[in-house]
Amino acid sequence: MPELPEVETIKNELSPHVVGRFIIGAAVYDDKLVRPSPAGEFCHKVLGQQVTSLMRRGKYLMFKLSSGKVLIAHLRMTGSLVINSSDNEKYARAVLQFDNGEQLAFIDRRRLGVMWLAQSKDEIEGKLGIEPLTAEFTADTLAKRLKGRQSPIKAVLLDQGIVAGIGNMYADEALFAAKIHPLKKAGDLSLLEARNLHKAIVKVLQVAVKNKGASVDTYKRPGGEQGTAHHEFNVAHRHGETCRVCGSAIERIAIRNRGSYFCPKCQKL
Repeated sequence: MPELPEVETIKNELSPHVVGRFIIGAAVYDDKLVRPSPAGEFCHKVLGQQVTSLMRRGKYLMFKLSSGKVLIAHLRMTGSLVINSSDNEKYARAVLQFDNGEQLAFIDRRRLGVMWLAQSKDEIEGKLGIEPLTAEFTADTLAKRLKGRQSPIKAVLLDQGIVAGIGNMYADEALFAAKIHPLKKAGDLSLLEARNLHKAIVKVLQVAVKNKGASVDTYKRPGGEQGTAHHEFNVAHRHGETCRVCGSAIERIAIRNRGSYFCPKCQKL
């Protein structure tokens, strides 16, 4: 699933193509994509609208429209937004055409992504926790949010209501960098461990954004290029490979039905 670095990359690279442009054509090929309005009604409402800004919140992309409404897109597992993809792209679920002659395709092999028109970004704002790449995200803030929680720290990091944008890959990478076992109870982390985890989260995400996200599966950037963040992964998606720090074999366990990668020597429970 595209996580914060991937969605931030999409926002950054898509903005020059769509911000300030008018939507002059819209086609939805999969009624399951849009909600709650029927596809025809959705297309009618976006036609003629100008995209005044493009924002990211957690894993969501938000296109602010001249009507005041917000077009929200959640890519889920395999979604991508690609500029000037062919109309007959096999997995295209919707296409928006702009007044500059460019078009934006929502491509999604597993058909899990969604997009909808909201009255404002407040529709999702209240459901999401703090943004980890903001000044408000401090070590003390993280420590307070972890205090008293009995769930594994890996599961807590994936809770979008606590910290927004962290997904499976970057939770694994941050826990490795902080030398914390993914099964350790979140509330049992010491203040020092919370500070180390905070530092690791920020660094891991910043490096991944710099490297344009991780293309470990279907993720691609708006121009069709891949990201390179996965080349620097230490544990994520490296089951059975050698730990670059100690030489142990990377292990994989399931935590809340999510695969979690870690080094058993560097991250002792």
